[in-house]
Amino acid sequence: MPTLDRHDDVFVLDLGDGENRFHPDWIAGVHAALDKVEQAGNPSALVTAATGKIFSNGLDLEWLGDHPDKFQEYAASVQELFARVLALPVITVAALQGHTFAAGAMLSLAHDFRVMRADRGYWCLPEADIDIPFTRGMSALIQSRLAPQAAHRAMTTAHRYGGPDAAAAGIVDHAVEAEAVRPTAIALAETLAGKAGPTLGVIKARMYAHVLETLRDTDNPLG
Repeated sequence: MPTLDRHDDVFVLDLGDGENRFHPDWIAGVHAALDKVEQAGNPSALVTAATGKIFSNGLDLEWLGDHPDKFQEYAASVQELFARVLALPVITVAALQGHTFAAGAMLSLAHDFRVMRADRGYWCLPEADIDIPFTRGMSALIQSRLAPQAAHRAMTTAHRYGGPDAAAAGIVDHAVEAEAVRPTAIALAETLAGKAGPTLGVIKARMYAHVLETLRDTDNPLG
């Protein structure tokens, strides 16, 4: 389960040391951590990290297989998590120490900045290979955070980006050595912790109004 620690003004949310798939209990744990971050006030910032070889492998397909009747409800909960992180009234940095796939990659895009390991690990949207189309909300999120050419390649070819390639494509902001991923993300977040507050929240909400509306369409989350 996710854990939350604080380093001065920077909260560090560790998603876990496994595949960090989006199990409903895991999603609830992330929301509980975000509640604490939002309540902290200014100055504060958030780094989302993980431990091990994987940042996140995305949706919990095993849980979905056991609960097919809850697919729509589950999709809405995943998209609400994306929306919440995207509009969080603090600066957010994803520290990608390992593989970042599918919904895990989308979660990273919901952050303001991304720091990725340079020598190992891939960032990938594999949906074209696994026959799972992006929802309208997912498409809107990806296309709002990536340049058109990068979004097109990532979404239609399921290309696996290593750190340097991801940085060159503008998917991540920094590609660094493994031991520097989390410290770099924390240092970046620390410099921007003073931005936290209602004004930042309004800026994000207005900047991504269409994306947030689409992600929060609970009537048709799979559309």
